[in-house]
This record gives sequence, structure tokens and C-alpha cells, in this order.
Amino acid sequence: MKFIFPQNYRFKNKLLGIIDYSTLFFNIIFAFLLFGFINLIFKNINLKIFSFIIFYFPILLFSIIGFNHENILYIIIYLIKYIKNKKLYLYNKK
Repeated sequence: MKFIFPQNYRFKNKLLGIIDYSTLFFNIIFAFLLFGFINLIFKNINLKIFSFIIFYFPILLFSIIGFNHENILYIIIYLIKYIKNKKLYLYNKK
């Protein structure tokens, strides 16, 4: 059986077909940084667990579901570029 892929088809390697590897590394690094920061602030284990879930779960959901299956690193770069340069371009058709 032969499969024909179009030339503009981009094949992305994913872990279990769900999440890109670059997004996975970003999630792991973000989780470790958040875990270390929370350990410095809170002493109670319940507060640590609750605050970790509250701050990490939305990032995890956005990285798995995403915006139109876009990589979360690209979304962060787009947001930073927008914050730096808040110009709105309007074009007139003639």
C-alpha cells in the first residue's frame, strides 16, 4: 500500500501523537521553575499542591489543545512581538 503525501504537508514528531517535543520540553522546564518558586514561597503542602495546579494546569491545557494546533512557543513569541509593537495595520482595497 502506497501513501501519497502532498509537498506542502508538514510532518511533526509528537509524543503519543498529542504534544510536540518542543512544547513538552517547555512544559517540563516551566513546571520545574514553578515548582521551585512555589517551594520557596509556601510551607504548607496543601498550598503547594493547590497553587501548582492553579498556575500550571492552564498552560498545560493550552499546550495540548492549543490555538488551531499551533505550537505554544510560537504563540508566546507572537504575544511578545505584539506587546512590543502594538501597531494596527489597516489596508484599503482600491
